[in-house]
Amino acid sequence: MKSSSNESQLVEESHAIHVYGAQTHNLKDVSVAIPRDSLVVFTGVSGSGKSSLAFDTIYAEAQRRYIESVAPHARRLIDQASTPEVGDITGLPPAIALQQSRAGAQERSTIGSLTRLSVTLRLMFSRAGQRPEGAAMLPAESFSANNPQGACPGCHGLGVIHEASAEAMVPNDALSIRQGAIACWPNGWQAKNLCSILSTLGYDVDAPWKSLRKKDRDWILFTDEQPSVPIYVGRDGAKRKAAIEAGEQPDYTGTYTGARRNLFQSYSNGSDAAKRRLSRFITVVRCPECQGKRLRPEALAVKFANYDISEFSELTIDELQGVLSPYADQTARDLPQEPALREAVVRMSSDLCERSKQLSNLGLGHLSLARKTTMLSSGELQRVRLATQLISKLFGVLYVLDEPSAGLHPGDVASLMKPLKALLHAGNSLLVVEHNLELIGSAEWVVDVGPGPGVEGGHIVYSGFPDGLRHAGNSSTAKYLFEQAGPGLRRRSEPEEWLRLEAVSCNNVHGVDFSLPLGRMTVLTGVSGSGKSTLLTQVIPSLLERIDSTRVVDEDQEAPASAPAVEGVVVEGGEKVKRLVRIDQRPIGRTPRSNLATYTGFFDTVRKLFAETDQAKRLGFDAGRFSFNLPSGRCDVCEGQGRITIELMFMPSATARCSACRGTRYNEQTLSVQWQGRSIAEILDLTVKGACEVFEGHEGIQRSLTALMALGLGYLRLGQPATELSGGECQRIKLAYELQKLQRAKTLYLMDEPTSGLHPADMDRLMTVLDQLVQRGHTVLMAEHDMRIAVEADWIIDLGPGAGLNGGKVVAAGTPETVAATPSSATAPYLTRRLKKRTGDPG
Repeated sequence: MKSSSNESQLVEESHAIHVYGAQTHNLKDVSVAIPRDSLVVFTGVSGSGKSSLAFDTIYAEAQRRYIESVAPHARRLIDQASTPEVGDITGLPPAIALQQSRAGAQERSTIGSLTRLSVTLRLMFSRAGQRPEGAAMLPAESFSANNPQGACPGCHGLGVIHEASAEAMVPNDALSIRQGAIACWPNGWQAKNLCSILSTLGYDVDAPWKSLRKKDRDWILFTDEQPSVPIYVGRDGAKRKAAIEAGEQPDYTGTYTGARRNLFQSYSNGSDAAKRRLSRFITVVRCPECQGKRLRPEALAVKFANYDISEFSELTIDELQGVLSPYADQTARDLPQEPALREAVVRMSSDLCERSKQLSNLGLGHLSLARKTTMLSSGELQRVRLATQLISKLFGVLYVLDEPSAGLHPGDVASLMKPLKALLHAGNSLLVVEHNLELIGSAEWVVDVGPGPGVEGGHIVYSGFPDGLRHAGNSSTAKYLFEQAGPGLRRRSEPEEWLRLEAVSCNNVHGVDFSLPLGRMTVLTGVSGSGKSTLLTQVIPSLLERIDSTRVVDEDQEAPASAPAVEGVVVEGGEKVKRLVRIDQRPIGRTPRSNLATYTGFFDTVRKLFAETDQAKRLGFDAGRFSFNLPSGRCDVCEGQGRITIELMFMPSATARCSACRGTRYNEQTLSVQWQGRSIAEILDLTVKGACEVFEGHEGIQRSLTALMALGLGYLRLGQPATELSGGECQRIKLAYELQKLQRAKTLYLMDEPTSGLHPADMDRLMTVLDQLVQRGHTVLMAEHDMRIAVEADWIIDLGPGAGLNGGKVVAAGTPETVAATPSSATAPYLTRRLKKRTGDPG
């Protein structure tokens, strides 16, 4: 494609990053020139190679070059990216990546600690806080809950403690211990073991729990003693006594652990599934010593502007600016009189105001400094990191951003441009991987990667000014950017049955009543922080689980360390929801051994097909032989991973294809067995699209493959490691798993921003599949900011009117047309604009 003179000038050697021969992942020997000191957007369908070019090639090479300049002993402290497969890159500045990654988001990490605002705040309380008369000045460390010097000794700085009451552990006191009165005990043999130990210790395990003495009940539940006794399996009290007197050797020695201690040990050390099972016995309560403020009393006694530091940290970013502005502009009445201290307060207040303003400009003003980073969406977390870069005022840096618009209301996307332009004006360059059409249209340069996903992508479809993209005939982005194509006119239906909840309170949602139509598609809208995720991920699952804990199907959800309290009641329709499934974008597996074939389950059928071949029967191979997770069939050298990773102390880890199995994962004997002329490794190397032809006539396998194809995942290889899949790909694989089931039980599907990370073309496919679920009688509820999706819904619940304390209310509920006509809705103008395009109204 020819470039205009302006384009040529923009990408001339001295002003551009030149990539030569990039072959990372699916990139096909890509060479491209990208202007520096500009906002460059990388776009293309999901899986086309955008991130492979922007992050895994350009950023990775910049990081590699930087690390080469770092002292060898310091290199091992840096999380290093893999060396990219690229011929050369010239004109490459130092780079910083701001990805939607939760790395570093720990339970004690907060917005204040991540942005370093808390450091300045602690220093201000230490130097200028009003102390009780006679109290000594405390060092800044004493105001940190993460420091032993400041942390409350009762909760170790967490603000909460875990309790297990007798009522929770023994919900039915009419049962005996042998009948399972202690519901929090482990199952199976362990329960029988504990029962035998108690019987040996002299407790009546066959009497109703309520008939036991309180002293005995308390000891069984709460003791910290751990007595050991001889156990004679299958013998009652008299026979056991006789065996002991006869000096018989016991079957084993059993040690008793109190029910509460056993519960907490199992919860701390157990799997996510075990934590989910045990969480109903554990209550998270505010620490009685610090009242949830996490600090020692002497630190909490120090005040600034009539707030202790815990109260100060609970203010929203916007409120914090309001409190500190009078100190920054020297109009506050209680400024210190001593000149040096007065100057210190003014400087620290100004610094805090300036930093917090950057957060507000990025749509984060509703959050507090004490907000845990684990409670942020990935988009919010990325914008917090972006704010720290704006604060740092670096010059000459290449910033690589991963969908900064993720999680932003349409009204906030325009506001995002201001801080991005500020980075540019400060002398930096921006590479942004993005699907948002508004942001793509605002770019100075667009690189469209594709034309398709996976093996069908990896080429530069277009590189140049945004307007020129309209002439790129094989671009999947152009028609959405210039023609504003939509998912299509989905036929909406009037709601008939409802799930009604009343007096709902959680986080910033207080006393709300709302109704969700069953068997329909509903979209939650509202500005960031309005309460959408609270309703979706906390309120509805919690209230439905109280009715029937077996209805929540949540196999891949991690049990939270501490969840906010949920109040409210289901007044109608709860019994009509038979299953509840949350489908998010977290990985489908944590190791390269996990892949879409194993996750969706059809690989079990494939292995059985191989085991049924004559050759496998002669060799005595069963289906397990064709699993790369079992020693019998896998390669001994790489243990079924297909690649060998060597940790190099001062350099990035070296990863290469296993030379023993040539990356196939299996040993030679296993690979010798063929089904229809292919080995098991060759089957795993097929794309989903290719596998549809190979497995024609195999109904169970085809059901899985068809579901994956419907969601636009035909380009993925069956054996592609889960670690190589994007969040959007993982979410669609989970959805395909649900789609392939012949599920008759009425299911409620909860999805938090399912279009995040998806190209508009992939969004259209997603909507088609979600509509299929609704047509089967299931219910879909999703929080969403994309108005192209919202206008297709049967029902919209708009939350707000603002964020944080200004949100948490139902502003409007009804059809998209009803919500669009609500003046108080921040979503209404954008919904109206999209409705006009949906109906072809040029106005």
